[in-house]
Amino acid sequence: MENPEASPHRSGCPINLGLEVFGDKWSLLIVRDMMFSGKRHFREFLASDEGISTNILADRLVKLVEAGVLTRAGDPAHKLKAIYSLTEMGIELLPIVAEISRWSRKYQPVDPQMAATGEARDRGGPGAVAAQMEALRRIHLNGEI
Repeated sequence: MENPEASPHRSGCPINLGLEVFGDKWSLLIVRDMMFSGKRHFREFLASDEGISTNILADRLVKLVEAGVLTRAGDPAHKLKAIYSLTEMGIELLPIVAEISRWSRKYQPVDPQMAATGEARDRGGPGAVAAQMEALRRIHLNGEI
């Protein structure tokens, strides 16, 4: 049996383990921006309404890459820029992000314009999330799983 003191995780609880990867506000907002706004570059993430600082953004991007949620590569269009992509692991967060959106639209004072994407996805029925995931795969994984 593995020594629990040797584990880098607080516990083996599935919810805890997930939250260690994507549970802080900034990490999930970065993933949201990639999924719904098509953001892929550092400066694009900085322009988000929530106002993330450069040092927090840099830290979260590194952590998301290390966790396997994102990849980082040189941008062929801009030699000095990096481009971030969702991995399959990151794309599979879409149903979770969609459920958080649904919950917030039900219980929180959301901006109607910002809620429109989630409402449209809900009207699209059960296949809408799968279709959105396939679209993300084409963009981020070149259709590969």
